[in-house]
Amino acid sequence: MNTVLTKEKLEQILDQALQDVTEQTAGVRLNQGDQPPGEDLCTVHITFDKGFSTSLTLCADTSLLTRMARNSFHEDEVDSADLEEFTKEYFNVLCGKIAGAMFQATQIPAHFGPPTFYHGRYEPEGQEVQFVLTYSDEHREGAQLIHHVPCSHGDESI
Repeated sequence: MNTVLTKEKLEQILDQALQDVTEQTAGVRLNQGDQPPGEDLCTVHITFDKGFSTSLTLCADTSLLTRMARNSFHEDEVDSADLEEFTKEYFNVLCGKIAGAMFQATQIPAHFGPPTFYHGRYEPEGQEVQFVLTYSDEHREGAQLIHHVPCSHGDESI
């Protein structure tokens, strides 16, 4: 029997996964807060194409993602190709952890497509924001993890 995830439970799963994966892969500790990212940002987006009709978007300060990439690659400098490669792989790992946690909670297997990277902010068409988790680090660099649902979806669970 399938179990429905409440919005609060989903927020908890996303928050825990993001904090764990960020610290493990990039050595950066993010804390929830209310300071959104600045103007110079990058976005990575995935769509769940099996199991759930949702998508996730991560918008983050380019400086934060660059520092995370440098930490992960153990390099002093990274170029734009390295930044994109890191961000997509990081988000792929994050979404894999989220899919695993969602399966444990619901027994519904989820599958998502490959991450898509954008310079600047990206908003998926045909989707609306269900909730936004906002983070910052010790350098006051910010990120937002945004959960989208189809525009016709009106209830509080997925």
